[in-house]
Amino acid sequence: MQAAARPADEDTRIDTLQSLKILDTPAEERFDRLTRIAAKLFDVPIALVSLVDENRLWFKSSHGLEMSEMSRDTSFCAHAILGEDVLLVPDAARDERFSDNPLVTAGPKIRFYAGCPLKAADGSVLGTLCLMDHRPREFAAQDMALQHDLAHMAERELAAGEMATMDELTMLSNRRGFEALSSQALELSRRFEKPAALLYFKLDQFAQISDGLGQPEGDRALKAFAQLLKLNFRESDVLGRLGGDEFAVLMTNVSNTELEHALERLHGTVDKYNKEAKRGYDIDFTFGKLGIDASGHADVGDLMAQADALRFEHMSGQGA
Repeated sequence: MQAAARPADEDTRIDTLQSLKILDTPAEERFDRLTRIAAKLFDVPIALVSLVDENRLWFKSSHGLEMSEMSRDTSFCAHAILGEDVLLVPDAARDERFSDNPLVTAGPKIRFYAGCPLKAADGSVLGTLCLMDHRPREFAAQDMALQHDLAHMAERELAAGEMATMDELTMLSNRRGFEALSSQALELSRRFEKPAALLYFKLDQFAQISDGLGQPEGDRALKAFAQLLKLNFRESDVLGRLGGDEFAVLMTNVSNTELEHALERLHGTVDKYNKEAKRGYDIDFTFGKLGIDASGHADVGDLMAQADALRFEHMSGQGA
């Protein structure tokens, strides 16, 4: 096994990485969504946003790998940060750098690796957006181009590390996070010519709940509805609390039939919650739904405004 050399700018690189104050922070949807998208697009079981620390590889997001860090000496990513382009290893068992690596010979038995360097504004390479598979495979030029696009998205998120993108009450994306993640998802939908749909939700009678029963009960209703959304939509969908009692969901690669089934499931789950919770009020909502053509280039904010306008078509029993 060959341990990777240290980059020439190692001291500066480590200082830059530590200045971001992102090491050992909790998981965040803005990164987890990227690794979920990468795993799905490339049909790989493992996708990571990895950061190469002084003596370890730490994962800001780990899809398909049940660990948060590993030794830098055994990592593929420590090799990837030495180059400018994607480090491609079609079959690690036949590569003299990795053939006897414990990650290859034992768990997780990596055979394919593609790691795209992640750069900071000063040019320091902090880590990678990487893909792994348990079987050898090829990687075309267009695959590398798409991985570069996803890596650039990860770089933007690293640069914006101090900008809050999560709603602390519901643990969904806030408006800023929702718009950023939705823009990424729509960009990929256009690239692959897949349709999307935007759902805009507003809780009915929320002011009465909050004013009549107190803010803690209002917060409880918001958290309950957020959890119901999580239960009824896919991991690849973007969920957000836009503010107050307003929520949104962006679904990509979705047919109209799948969209209607998702709404039916949500109605059923909300009805069941209302019957079982017995909190003196029901969670009701109105919604607007907007289909998005694969070739469209509309702004996410404009799309949400359109979906909100359509919400009134589903009032009086259809959306509650």
